[in-house]
Amino acid sequence: MNTTERLYKIDNLLRSRQSVSLATFLEELGVSRATFKRDLETMRDRMNAPIVFDRELGGYRFDSAPQAGPKYELPGLWFTPSEALALLTMYQLLESMNPSLLGAHVKPLLSRIRSLLSHGDREIEEVRRRIRVINAGARKFDTRHFEMVASGVLERRRLFVIFYNKGKDETTRRSVSPQRLVFYRNNWYLDAWCHLRKDLRSFALDAIRDVAMEDEKSKEVPDAELDAVLKSGYGIFSGKDVQWATLQFSPKVSRWVSLERWHENQRGRIEKDGSFVLELPYSHDRELSMDILKFGSECRVVSPEPLARAIREEHLRAAAQ
Repeated sequence: MNTTERLYKIDNLLRSRQSVSLATFLEELGVSRATFKRDLETMRDRMNAPIVFDRELGGYRFDSAPQAGPKYELPGLWFTPSEALALLTMYQLLESMNPSLLGAHVKPLLSRIRSLLSHGDREIEEVRRRIRVINAGARKFDTRHFEMVASGVLERRRLFVIFYNKGKDETTRRSVSPQRLVFYRNNWYLDAWCHLRKDLRSFALDAIRDVAMEDEKSKEVPDAELDAVLKSGYGIFSGKDVQWATLQFSPKVSRWVSLERWHENQRGRIEKDGSFVLELPYSHDRELSMDILKFGSECRVVSPEPLARAIREEHLRAAAQ
């Protein structure tokens, strides 16, 4: 039983009985007297737990007298020890996305959980030191834009954005009704109804040059419609016109690819020769083509023919260089 579990146990014993003797604590917790005393000090000093020793009852109890200082609350009481540790691990992931973006909002919760885990089997600094997250391909963006966009999403208000289209090398000004924020492949995107294009669009936050809140309420788009347009295709380049691609990977790479999730609706099978056939939907082939091309000759496009032709032509252009 680690420190987290012991503190939960001490709290439960004190709440369930009029008083709890030292012998009962030591038996229930399976620890030495010195360890129990340290746990008691942690709860009293760090959590302001009103634990007193009642000589008449011959045991410990919660003091019912008015409490001075912060209200006693066992941090993360609704978490199991493994969940608390998982939350610390998740903090590492959140912080790595952009420290100034999410760290400030997560740190208060982290501080509360730290008081439980910092004396346990796993020191919090050890967790931070041993978990390493590498964000390859993450693009920089203005965190002030994120805060404004997130506010628009949650407050259901329109946003005015100045957006730079990298592909066309042009900047447009448009009013959008934000629907949801998406974190995809280490980058943030805004799914929104574009009042300029009269359609749903995904906007990369790193391409937003400026953003401001408008007074008008957002146009509401049902989740089913959002998913049909922005989730049915492949990756971030989605759309209404969905078709299916069939890809065949060589036995050399099939052991890896067969374990990967390219799309939630994908279908796959291992052939007798050890190759892996993957079937998946897509709307625009831009992102799918990039994923296919990185496998070089180890991936063959079986269908549709326009996609196969586009991949062949790109290979020829690359070879010509």
